[in-house]
Amino acid sequence: MEAPAKLLILDCDSTLSAIEGIDELARLRGPECFREIEHMTREAMEGRIPLESVFGRRLEIIQPRLEEARRVGALYLREVEPTARETIAAAKAAGWAPVIVSGGFLQAIRPLADFLGIARIEAVELRFDAAGRYAGYTPHPATRKGGKPEVARRLRAELKPARIVAVGDGASDLELRDEVDLFVGFGRYAERPAVQAGAHRFVRRLDEILPLLARCPDCSDSFS
Repeated sequence: MEAPAKLLILDCDSTLSAIEGIDELARLRGPECFREIEHMTREAMEGRIPLESVFGRRLEIIQPRLEEARRVGALYLREVEPTARETIAAAKAAGWAPVIVSGGFLQAIRPLADFLGIARIEAVELRFDAAGRYAGYTPHPATRKGGKPEVARRLRAELKPARIVAVGDGASDLELRDEVDLFVGFGRYAERPAVQAGAHRFVRRLDEILPLLARCPDCSDSFS
């Protein structure tokens, strides 16, 4: 990735798309599994329990297969946020380089990223055996408390952007607030009170971030 002048960090689940990928994998296992996993996901996204305390456990319960990850990838596309593609295109035209930073799954997110024109994904890679059965995952910082800020620091050191703006809906996204110049909470699909209260700005459509991006490079002063 060529060093950008400005970096736009985007969450995926319940931000770029309406769904939570892990919940949709659970839905394929039936209503009881879905209810259990959805509850665990909601508790983590609201910040009531650490994400790392449930991340691996959810996958062990579901045992997702490769073809199921691909099915969820198609669902991400079907449920894409209506203004996402035009927003990403406009941001890129204005000199912003988009990066997805997600505790979701690389194989499922990639088709959505390709559709949106986002080259770089920081997410969890699932592992499968030769028959497509679940064989574990490669740990990623985004799956634990403090992980997304760690990724932001790494991206800042690697790419040296003049400004970083982050957008997301969950507690793990809110952790980015003090690591970026502007954190925008997103509430189209899930309005989380802690995120709404803690964000520099809060929007319910992705295209609403474009006027905020236009106020940079002075955003660190404008939104402090």
